[in-house]
Amino acid sequence: MNEPETIREILDKTETIAVIGLSNREDRASLGVSRFMQSRGYRIIPVNPAIENVLGEKAYPTLDEAVEALGENQIQLVNVFRAPEFVPEIVKDVIRLKLAYLWLQEGAGHPEAAATAETAGIKVVMDRCILQERMAAGWSGHPERVK
Repeated sequence: MNEPETIREILDKTETIAVIGLSNREDRASLGVSRFMQSRGYRIIPVNPAIENVLGEKAYPTLDEAVEALGENQIQLVNVFRAPEFVPEIVKDVIRLKLAYLWLQEGAGHPEAAATAETAGIKVVMDRCILQERMAAGWSGHPERVK
């Protein structure tokens, strides 16, 4: 967990990110981080039952509904902006849906759930900000989209 190679792999191989807890409120970190990732070429799929759309994308009430609407293998990464008590259920969904990567943002860490995900073969980053990691990597855009 949190190995530099894992972080780099996730940032390199991910095209579509389901963001659980993405808000449409300007004062929320989830919106700022997701907007940045979208500006770098990643497709952002909002997962939040309280909103209809954000960042030009339809929001889905659950991860299941997002995967069903987009099709299998369309979402590579689940990025979580929820309180730690919600993470175990999210991990169960990620495992059941056979998604490759899980990113638990700062404040969303849950060591036991993260360990469960890793045991199931999911690569996990926990208590790190994807925006900060992306900036630290120094890439100007998504590797497959940079000319």
